[in-house]
Amino acid sequence: MAEAVTKHIAARAGLADRVTVESAGIGDFHVGETADPRTERALRASGYDLGDHRAKQFQPDWLELFDLVVALDKGQKRALKAMASQNVRSRVKLLMRFDPEADIRDVPDPYYSDEPFFTEVLRQIESACEKLFSQIEPALRSPNSAPRPPEKQHLERS
Repeated sequence: MAEAVTKHIAARAGLADRVTVESAGIGDFHVGETADPRTERALRASGYDLGDHRAKQFQPDWLELFDLVVALDKGQKRALKAMASQNVRSRVKLLMRFDPEADIRDVPDPYYSDEPFFTEVLRQIESACEKLFSQIEPALRSPNSAPRPPEKQHLERS
């Protein structure tokens, strides 16, 4: 969900060419699969395009490439930091920390819930992604920040 939302926000701001947004899981549970149909329906109902998204597993060497690695919960954050060298651990952040109005710190996993909960989780992700993007947008618009090659400039949602 966060990948589709953040890509939408970047495109709306005219900055889609300045960032690459990808999604990857910590484990290899669903590698190659499409998103849960309930996720797809929630995103489509809210006007988001999931494109040809397929699940992939996060690779430790990506931590050296990505400017920001965004985890959805504390468990993911711990796992990502454990993969990271000391000099890049600070790149790993919790998504909900970008939304000071949120009363949660972990994005709930809607998988074992009913379909309406997917939409509720999407709203939480939307709010946090909007706040995250508002924090990075000035740097992306700065004339002094030349675009980095796409393989070097990532927002990562795990």
